Amino acid sequence: MTTIGSPLLWLAFVAFILVMLTLDLGVFHKNPHEVSLREALVWTIVWISLAGVFGVGVYFMFGGPKAMEFAAGFILEKALSVDNIFVFVVIFASFAVPPPFQHRVLFWGVLGALVLRGIFILLGASLLQRFHWLMYGFGVLLLWTAFKLLMHDDEPSDPKSNRVLVWFRRIVPSVPDYHGAKFWVVQNGRRMATPLLAVLVLVELSDVLFAVDSIPAIFAVTQDPFIVFTSNIFAILGLRSLYFLLAGAMHRFQYLKPGLAVVLAFVGVKMLLIDLYKIPIALSLGVIAAVMTIAVVASLLRTQGDPKEST
Repeated sequence: MTTIGSPLLWLAFVAFILVMLTLDLGVFHKNPHEVSLREALVWTIVWISLAGVFGVGVYFMFGGPKAMEFAAGFILEKALSVDNIFVFVVIFASFAVPPPFQHRVLFWGVLGALVLRGIFILLGASLLQRFHWLMYGFGVLLLWTAFKLLMHDDEPSDPKSNRVLVWFRRIVPSVPDYHGAKFWVVQNGRRMATPLLAVLVLVELSDVLFAVDSIPAIFAVTQDPFIVFTSNIFAILGLRSLYFLLAGAMHRFQYLKPGLAVVLAFVGVKMLLIDLYKIPIALSLGVIAAVMTIAVVASLLRTQGDPKEST
């Protein structure tokens, strides 16, 4: 596939991400602590601003169409990543993860997600280059996902009954209690996993499942692997701060899932029509932004004055 990403650009971007992650865990979050709303808001603004600066750079280096592809991809992935937050809330509540340790879990979860997303994106780009008909399969998959979102039961499943977690606990010796922010402890000469490692396994699993939907979706916006990768990574990097910013108010976003369903359905139709009519990227960007804005605003208006806000 044609791409704007030269080897130097790929190396520079990966180096930038590694530096930011090192600063994040090694400097700003060196000591585990409960992330405040103010801190979460600041980091959310930082990550969105960095994505904006990157998009401006794409505009000046490669032109408006590529910049719009990045913007549409970022907004799409950002919207889809919010769905992860619902799952994170359930997982952390189910395992009673202390707030000071939640950031550590999400940090390593995001780091694993970056690697997995990179593999999925490169694999997806390679497959689409060889087998164009897969675009139709991705389109059908997104339409099916949109339908499931609309028909989804609001009652969350119990993460502790997850088959992967059950399998994990059978083969990995574990202790029942948390030991600070540690994933492993040594007891009686044996290396044992703490519940925090089990939580991390579930967080990683949830991202793999969400990637099955989000990666095909972004290929409908752009098939440039570099744009796909960078927009995906910027969206994921801001996921942790967004979680701490929104976790306590997720009950207010009642129309978020229907909004995501509409976006996925639109993207799915775009994939199915790709050989008949290519929907302009500007229109795609406008539809995605408009639908998500309407879903968020409608949700906030619908739940205005919700008694849960005062608890």
